Amino acid sequence: MRVLLVEDDESIAEPLADGLSRYGITTHRVGTGAQALSAPPADFVLLDLGLPDIDGIDVCRRLRETSDVPIIMLTARGDETDRVLGLEIGADDYMPKPFSTRELVARMRAIGRRARTPDPVSSGLGPLTIDERTRQARLHGEVLPLTPKEYQLLALLAADPGAVVDRRRILETVWQPNFFGRGKTLDFHVATLRRKLGDPRWIENRRGVGFRLVVPAAGA
Repeated sequence: MRVLLVEDDESIAEPLADGLSRYGITTHRVGTGAQALSAPPADFVLLDLGLPDIDGIDVCRRLRETSDVPIIMLTARGDETDRVLGLEIGADDYMPKPFSTRELVARMRAIGRRARTPDPVSSGLGPLTIDERTRQARLHGEVLPLTPKEYQLLALLAADPGAVVDRRRILETVWQPNFFGRGKTLDFHVATLRRKLGDPRWIENRRGVGFRLVVPAAGA
């Protein structure tokens, strides 16, 4: 595994890179957000939020625009808002500093296992089709500009059209087991997905339960 470590503090970066090497993990370390955005592709990104040039949240957002590489945020910030925002824009997990290398590697492996789990596939739902091979969704033949989380959410709902998928299952499947972020994380992604589908009726909300995917009735 090749990891991109985005950390400007030498006292943290060097011991961490050394610790990861003991698990057979190769680390390419950069100290700024600009270097992270121009770095060669990696299998994993460990991203510090407190960078000297570009805020780590912005780096995460820009990485997500072009890649679905797994991202773990490393943060000394105590503000829950930063952590939740990072998860909402596409980070897979976060770890507050200080942390143990052993736990970090365990979380990386858990995320890797989830990434290898085949996504639910729908051969077609009216004008909507989902292609697992390309991880793309098309509506009326046009590719939808989905983020990785939006694609996973749509694919999960499309795996059993019409069935209500409860909120906890969505959070634990699309985000992470034992996800404790605020409820608005899921609602935020549902709202953006509805906008991209062009009709909010595609995703029905069963208040207090979950969501289901349905084809909007024509002319309704």
